[in-house]
Amino acid sequence: MRVDILTIFPEMLRSPLEHSILKRARESGRLDVRLVDIREFSTDRHRTVDDMPYGGGAGMVMKPEPIFRSVEQIIADAGDAGPARIVLMTPQGEPFSQERARELAQEDHLALLCGRYEGVDERVREHLVPDGLSIGDYVLTGGELPALVVLDAVARLIPGVLGDEESPRHDSFTDDLLEHPQYTRPADFRGWTVPEILLSGHHEEVARWRRRQSLLRTLQRRPDLFRRHHLTEEELTLLGLERPRRRKGRPRDNA
Repeated sequence: MRVDILTIFPEMLRSPLEHSILKRARESGRLDVRLVDIREFSTDRHRTVDDMPYGGGAGMVMKPEPIFRSVEQIIADAGDAGPARIVLMTPQGEPFSQERARELAQEDHLALLCGRYEGVDERVREHLVPDGLSIGDYVLTGGELPALVVLDAVARLIPGVLGDEESPRHDSFTDDLLEHPQYTRPADFRGWTVPEILLSGHHEEVARWRRRQSLLRTLQRRPDLFRRHHLTEEELTLLGLERPRRRKGRPRDNA
């Protein structure tokens, strides 16, 4: 997968790309990340990329010309990567989710545009990048950190990046449930012990315990997710519940 990140602060992004999963994904050739400096597409000697908003108001707005030129250059240079799926990082975008990460991981070419200041000129949204993403209901100083969040979430879903193909299938949010508790050695730490079932070697019972813990944890911490999850008969049994029976309507008295 090729990912272009368009930003006016490319140095903010270089270090994270040199560590952990992102580094290994790049070194293996499964991920090609390119940092595009929007300032290089400005036309004045001061490399201006922002200006005051029409109508007045505080702050500055990113100009359309450098953004259009930078995106058009990416499109022209796509080559074997194919057309780019272009996404604007903005607090006004669609909430980012694991489901959206899985969707973006299917793309061959992704471009993440990092907004700054009071945002981008609206003509960028209307005619160039209608697709927007937000990582939460709060405002950051720019789109660089959200772009890294999206990149990390997407990269780990690219086949072969994690090494263990089963790992992403058990992540939180995969089926609207949070992941079960995890333990490692030592089995007894300061008197706090690992649940006996995890030491038993009974894989089916371990799987049942983990599923129940996942359900309970989601119910307690994220009831909104729990309501979206369709409980199976086995899960109802794990929780000691029964599926509600439909009540038959009483016949109307026509007398």
